[in-house]
Amino acid sequence: MKRRPAVIAYDIVCNRRRRRVFRCLQKWSLDAQYSVFECKLTHKEAEELFLQLVELIDSHEDSLLLGWLDNERKTLALTQSARPSFLHPACYLG
Repeated sequence: MKRRPAVIAYDIVCNRRRRRVFRCLQKWSLDAQYSVFECKLTHKEAEELFLQLVELIDSHEDSLLLGWLDNERKTLALTQSARPSFLHPACYLG
């Protein structure tokens, strides 16, 4: 199976659950910026990861999102060291 770029983001109320989710995602060796993780996963890997994360969160209080990115579109980041050109949009809503 081919890996696809994705972003995983979470908003978790409880500090203990947040640390557990963070550690779980780190075990998958995903790159992170606070509560947003960048990764390349197959659909099978994404399913396995979500099964692990569902065990760690409270579905009534917490939010978890996986967004698949377009393989054909160049990923742009807005950071202190990376300034985008405004000739092309920095955000893609597909």
